[in-house]
Amino acid sequence: MAKRSLARRIIRLLLWIVALWFAATILTVLALRWVDPPTSAFMMNARFEALAAGDRHYRSRYEWVDYARISPNAAIAVIAAEDQRFSEHSGFDLESIDESIREHQRGKRLRGASTISQQVAKNLFLWNEHSFTRKAFEAYFTVLIETLWTKQRILEMYLNIAEFGRDTYGVGAASKYCFGKSAARLTPEEGALLAAVLPNPRRLNVRMPSMYVRQRQDWILWQMHALGGRSYLLAFESP
Repeated sequence: MAKRSLARRIIRLLLWIVALWFAATILTVLALRWVDPPTSAFMMNARFEALAAGDRHYRSRYEWVDYARISPNAAIAVIAAEDQRFSEHSGFDLESIDESIREHQRGKRLRGASTISQQVAKNLFLWNEHSFTRKAFEAYFTVLIETLWTKQRILEMYLNIAEFGRDTYGVGAASKYCFGKSAARLTPEEGALLAAVLPNPRRLNVRMPSMYVRQRQDWILWQMHALGGRSYLLAFESP
């Protein structure tokens, strides 16, 4: 009886812990619909890595910029580059996932099919590791984000926490560091160049773009036009 009673107490405690974790994550995501985060999990991880390597003078570039003060050229550029069905899906682009699987079955390298919502979930809350555990947490936070935030808020968050270069986070800091101007004044070419390095911002360089980055910039510019440019954003922007 004593062992059975102890087991029940342990199970009850575990259930309470799980319930509290769910409540805490839901309330945190809900609050972030209006509260701008001072940092992200990816930024914190980069700082810890620098400190572990003995770099006590590590500094990252990060400046939050409200959506209204970000050029539409930057917003449509990241959509064209990373998630062209952003306004249509509910967090997961099932068509892109299916295409990726079929291409892999034909012998091509398995490419990522993460949406902007999934990338926000990963960058804001999680760690950079390819594992089923992380993907499960990513899916959970993606559902919360899509349920509790507007599409405009998701895009605003992405533009502010995405890494656009080594230790450079957000379009505000990237605009000043790379072009010497505010995010509000970015041209289509500059927006496309920033978006061009998103697949690997620690190797691809906005300030010294390689031929690959320039080719990707040209492709993104064409995609921005094909999507309708500024008019694409009107589907989910607040009036």
